[in-house]
Amino acid sequence: MTKLKINGKLIDIDVDSSTPLLWVLREQLGLTGTKYSCGIGMCGSCTVHINGEAVRSCMVQVSSLDTSKDITTIEGLSSDNTHPLQQAWKELDVPQCGYCQPGMIMSAAALLNNNANPTDADIDSNVTNICRCGTFNRVRRGIHLAADITKRGRS
Repeated sequence: MTKLKINGKLIDIDVDSSTPLLWVLREQLGLTGTKYSCGIGMCGSCTVHINGEAVRSCMVQVSSLDTSKDITTIEGLSSDNTHPLQQAWKELDVPQCGYCQPGMIMSAAALLNNNANPTDADIDSNVTNICRCGTFNRVRRGIHLAADITKRGRS
C-alpha cells in the first residue's frame, strides 16, 4: 500500500511498487486526461507535475513517490477550466485531434510557472512534447497568449 498526494488529495494505492505513475493515474484512479502514447518518456502525452516540475509519468515508478511529492494532473490544473492555458487553448483552437494536448498544457504550465514571459526559444527548449498533427505553431501562440492573460490578471 502506497499513499500519494494527487491533485491535493491523499490517496491510498495498492499496486506493485514498480508500476509507472501513468498506470496508477489512468487505471486505478480513472484520471484519463493523462495519456499513454509511447511508454518510453519521449512523446510527453503523459506529462504531469511533480512538485511543480513537468515529468513524464510513464517513467516514474510508484516506489519513488510518497506524500511529500505533490502530483498534479491535467484534471487538477483547474477545476473549472479557467487556467490561462486552458483559456488560450480554447480561444485559439490550439488542438487538432487533441490527444497530446493535456501533456502539452502540463509542460507549458510548468514553463510559465518558472518563466512568466517565455521566448519562442524558451518554449522550444522546455515544451518538447510531440504532436503528430503538427500544431506546434498554435501551441506556441497559445503559450504566449496564456502569459498575456496571466499578466492582465495581475494588473
